[in-house]
Amino acid sequence: MSFLKEFWAFLRARKKYWLVPILIMMVLFGSLILFAQGSAIAPFIYTLF
Repeated sequence: MSFLKEFWAFLRARKKYWLVPILIMMVLFGSLILFAQGSAIAPFIYTLF
């Protein structure tokens, strides 16, 4: 949790707010990949890409 606080402080100090959407998308795609590895809906997710 301290990492998130420190990262948010970095973003505020350096005015790098444009990094937030990029990181959110990376987390979403990563969770999609992890979820799709062992699930029954994997063939449906693969058709999206």
